[in-house]
Amino acid sequence: MGFIRWMSVAVTATTAVMAVLVLGSTGYELPSRVGAGATLAAFILLWFTVGVRSRKSRIAALVFLSVLVPIVGMGVAFMPVMATLQSLAYPLIWVIAERTRHAVIGNIAVALAVGIGFLVSLGFAPETVLYSVTVATLSLVFSLALGLWITQISKLSSQRHDLVLELQSTREELANISRDAGVSSERERIAREIHDTIAQDLTGLVLVAQRAKRELDNNQPAAAASQIELIEDSARVALAEARALVAASAPVGLTGDGITSALQRLAQRYSRETSLTVTVEAEHLPAIPRESEVVVLRCAQESLANVRKHAEARTAAIVVIVTDEELTVSITDDGVGFDTNDAHIGFGLEGMSERLALVNGRLAVESSAEGTTVRATIPLGVSA
Repeated sequence: MGFIRWMSVAVTATTAVMAVLVLGSTGYELPSRVGAGATLAAFILLWFTVGVRSRKSRIAALVFLSVLVPIVGMGVAFMPVMATLQSLAYPLIWVIAERTRHAVIGNIAVALAVGIGFLVSLGFAPETVLYSVTVATLSLVFSLALGLWITQISKLSSQRHDLVLELQSTREELANISRDAGVSSERERIAREIHDTIAQDLTGLVLVAQRAKRELDNNQPAAAASQIELIEDSARVALAEARALVAASAPVGLTGDGITSALQRLAQRYSRETSLTVTVEAEHLPAIPRESEVVVLRCAQESLANVRKHAEARTAAIVVIVTDEELTVSITDDGVGFDTNDAHIGFGLEGMSERLALVNGRLAVESSAEGTTVRATIPLGVSA
């Protein structure tokens, strides 16, 4: 609507100025002035009846351009001053034509019509022919150069607009993918935390509860009471782990006294809950990043849980060695072992591998009939 409104203003203003020039021209006979005036009336009538619809209708555009060319030629044939209509005809053709090729053909047609109009109005003398060809050619060249330049700018602008829209769409897609990846990563983290903490604590509770039931069945209330006390302690630990998980804080096993004390408490708890004797060798360790302490504690928890479930072991040992470049925690048991080639890697070992991968660490498992060693190595200075 903005283009049609402004072009209507331009057509009206230009036609009014040319009407004044035509009516005020005394050097032309009355028939020429009447013919030029009729041409102006036809031009403005053509615009307001067909031209204003040409942007929305291909048929209207074709009719307007087909009639515009002879109107301009006839106007120049009546009075050469009517060549001023070129200033509107060329831009209208560039804007209304559907394709650049059509606009170029329309420009050539207008130039021919203007040239023929000059010849009809001024005669066929050599100087008149030269003048007509020169004016028509210069007008055509200028129109083609300006029109092609503006068309190219318009195409580039349209391409850039499409590119901006595509980039915005891509950015939104990337944001959605990143958000989904974050949600998935958080779910995996929570799943690992639940498996390594609450699930293991509940497994221990089940085993201790079964032991307490056996003690009651054997009429040993004192022993059963000891197991019930252990159940209460384990339940408190599980509750604290659950609260820590909800609060997204560090594991409750890690307090201000460091990883060594946390591993010793873990070993004592497993020794109480099972017949397994767990020892810890992690004395005089240098300060290590908090994130590395979390990974060490989780790997130790999962390894001891596997020992309790599958190894049928009597003893287990947790050994932590720290060098300048890396930390290694080894959990060794004297159980029955398993075939590492044929064994199905459950969520425990898989979760351990995923947790270590987050800190560029690595997991190694060695097993035989004499026992199993799970070794987790973590580069120091890498945050989880």
